[in-house]
Amino acid sequence: MLKKISSVPFRGTPEQEQQLQTVIDACKSDKSQLMHVMQEAQEIYGYLPYEVQVMIAEGMDVPLEKVYGVSTFYAQFSLSPKGEHNISVCLGTACYVKGSQQILDKLTEELGIGPGECTADGAFSIEACRCVGACGLAPVLTVNDEVYGKVTEKDVPTILAKYQH
Repeated sequence: MLKKISSVPFRGTPEQEQQLQTVIDACKSDKSQLMHVMQEAQEIYGYLPYEVQVMIAEGMDVPLEKVYGVSTFYAQFSLSPKGEHNISVCLGTACYVKGSQQILDKLTEELGIGPGECTADGAFSIEACRCVGACGLAPVLTVNDEVYGKVTEKDVPTILAKYQH
């Protein structure tokens, strides 16, 4: 049996559900449209929580396990929400050899979440990525679209403080 992955409560709205239902209704006669429906659902909700996967499975008349399998196979899909401030730590070779794993560990310690997770208040999420193309600034992390280069563990609290309300 599949279970909820995220510790953040699902906060879907009736408007979002109606948007998704419209997409499902337009595609439900063609099961090859499953991935399209999932992409649209992620656009609507920002991620694919368990509750949305159930709506898709029931609406498209496909097994929930198939929806889950597609959502975990393709990197474009996320099963947990992104925070208001999405932090991405580069673990590409240049960043890794200059200490990006320690930076990721410090973020995990400071925020109490790991990669692929979101804080309970929805403020922060963390992900690890493979090269942001700024190797000369290694190690690099981004917060939303802002790039931080030559980051050290000691910089982490200061960077987080900029985004805390």
